[in-house]
Amino acid sequence: MTKKPPQVQLGYSKPSLTRIFLYIIMIAGGVVLIFPIVWMVITALKGSESLTAYPPNLFPWPMMWRNFIDGLKILPFATFYKNSLIITTSCMVGDVLTSALVAYGFSRFKFYGREVLFILVLSTMLLPLQVTIVPRFILFRKFGWVDNFWPIIIPAFLGGSGFYIFLLRQFFLGIPNEIADAAKIDGCGPLGIFCRIYLPLSKPALATIAIFSFMYNWNDFFVPLVFLNSKEKYTVQLGLNLFMDQYNVNWSYLMSNAILATLPCFIIFFFAQRFFIQGIAMSGVKE
Repeated sequence: MTKKPPQVQLGYSKPSLTRIFLYIIMIAGGVVLIFPIVWMVITALKGSESLTAYPPNLFPWPMMWRNFIDGLKILPFATFYKNSLIITTSCMVGDVLTSALVAYGFSRFKFYGREVLFILVLSTMLLPLQVTIVPRFILFRKFGWVDNFWPIIIPAFLGGSGFYIFLLRQFFLGIPNEIADAAKIDGCGPLGIFCRIYLPLSKPALATIAIFSFMYNWNDFFVPLVFLNSKEKYTVQLGLNLFMDQYNVNWSYLMSNAILATLPCFIIFFFAQRFFIQGIAMSGVKE
């Protein structure tokens, strides 16, 4: 006589207290993260009277959509956006190319002192930017590069970032050596292997580096503040600072332009998030 297989009853399972507690923590964290964005949008839609109203209006009426247009007209934000795009795209290309080359050397070439040199590269992440900005300014001032884009762009083409090099090196280590060996047999040199094999296979990691670099350079305020003096050379972040003076802050125009300034980062992350997540996940895998 055969036994009947046990039947699995499908139904609603009561969530445990631990899961409920985790849900509450995540919802609270989401509210904390989303609140500054909501406050920024509400402030951007307020008029001058609504800004100083007491008690404050949570939902302004009428909504001043014109603040977005007027805020762009008061200052030359078209020039600021052009400058930011030039600096950001140039630095992004430099970071991706140089970090990939350095990471390729650390992952595939064996030479004396490789591990020590790699540790030195990683140790650069321990130095804050404020430590090196003064000698960097003195050096570029001697070159006559103050008040132009070169002192911001050139460092991106001189080795990239230690963090970017680390991510790409970990990704390159996950590529089987047999692929490079087969390319060597076909007569492909080290540079050809890098361009024809490693770069095409590393699109997720390269996209991750590109996103990191774009967001960092687009939102950077400190370095352009040090090297750029003329208003026609300002970036978007420096342009936002012009809405604040010693005695007054135009919050409506500041918030409306801040929303527009964040749109490029949102758009790039939205379209490239698949490569971003894949690159982060695979950069920690070593076969």
